[in-house]
Amino acid sequence: MKLNNYRKGFESFLKLERSLANNSVEAYLRDFDKFTQFLELKEFNPSPDEVSDELISEFIQWLYEIGIAARSQARIISGLKAFYRYLIMEDIVVKNPTDLVEGPKIGMKLPEVLSLVEIDQLISAIDLSSKEGERNRALLETLYSCGLRVSELIGLQLSNILFDEGFIKVLGKGNKERIVPIGKTAKKYIHFYLEHRRNHQEIDKDAVDILFLNNRGKQLTRVMIFTIIKRLAKKAGIQKNISPHTFRHSFATHLVDGGADLRAVQEMLGHESITTTEIYTHLDRQYLKDAILQHHPRAQIN
Repeated sequence: MKLNNYRKGFESFLKLERSLANNSVEAYLRDFDKFTQFLELKEFNPSPDEVSDELISEFIQWLYEIGIAARSQARIISGLKAFYRYLIMEDIVVKNPTDLVEGPKIGMKLPEVLSLVEIDQLISAIDLSSKEGERNRALLETLYSCGLRVSELIGLQLSNILFDEGFIKVLGKGNKERIVPIGKTAKKYIHFYLEHRRNHQEIDKDAVDILFLNNRGKQLTRVMIFTIIKRLAKKAGIQKNISPHTFRHSFATHLVDGGADLRAVQEMLGHESITTTEIYTHLDRQYLKDAILQHHPRAQIN
């Protein structure tokens, strides 16, 4: 990666010119590394002056799709801006592609919703003869069955799957634990994955209690989940721009469309505010109006 040739100089700039503490320097470098990781996934190896503002916008979209929160997106973009300020100061580039990039407003955009048919198409596209086939089917079923965030999925622990009770314990935002029901289909394929793949793997000592593992016996990453879903969507011929978060959004939408109580959906998603759940579940104004007219004692006119 050509940009990595400037990483060491950027680090020195942060330490010497900006006089930043080691923790801050490391944070900036992690943000820089996130950008080069994105470029590697695109199989694009630009020099610094070949990076355009359109490419930066694609990067912001990618950050959103892999589940990076808006505030974290803003910090990462700040790190990228600092990198280009360093390049300009050193006369390495003359144009800063981050100048026109604003805060990650794209992070507020809701993802697509998958229909039940499309979810089945995605799962049917999995090659079950491959090493990761059973794992991928189990993780997609779990993602959709439980409405998990991608961070919750990759951190899901074996000890927190309560098969007999039909629940899983999930560690969500702010280290808040919640209990989420898990469907029979997801349980079935988790059992298949454990029996046919995971129980026969050599597992890294740091991942002994992690449910979903890569082929090296280590915990999966956000990016790996994102890549799995993108590849399956392409194979299944699904044109929608989907990500792991699409499954969470579809989970909530399908529940409400099926008549689930909004408070119950809020609890399962781990939302602090019911307002957030309303946004996720596409409750339209007519639905709310009908609910009021039908149930509120003062809504009826004699």
